Amino acid sequence: MTVTRLGSGGPWEPVYGYCRVVRAGDLALTAGCTSTVDGVVTHVGDAAAQTAQALRIGLDALAEVGAEPGDVVRTRMYVTDRTYADEVGRAHNAVFGAVRPVATLVVVAGLLDPEHLVEVELEAYLGDR
Repeated sequence: MTVTRLGSGGPWEPVYGYCRVVRAGDLALTAGCTSTVDGVVTHVGDAAAQTAQALRIGLDALAEVGAEPGDVVRTRMYVTDRTYADEVGRAHNAVFGAVRPVATLVVVAGLLDPEHLVEVELEAYLGDR
């Protein structure tokens, strides 16, 4: 089995020892994705927009290892306040409504940057590709 590991150039990857996406055989997984772009948190205070940005980052990473949105079979969403659940869920639906992966949404005490309201993880199954 071939394992491919790709980084995004994000500020925490080299410090904490991880990469953005790993493809191991027919599975592709992302690390936690937030709305951090070029080291700056975007969409401060807007959980829906942060979700959309984080999902774009995750899907872009999956594309680098050959996965498409329709290949996503599991998502995990971490929110810092339960009041964000509906807007985060609707942003997730805007991307994955037709795909309908299994999904988990968890309320957490906080994320690495206090301006992060949501973090997402994506898993894709690529079969024989």
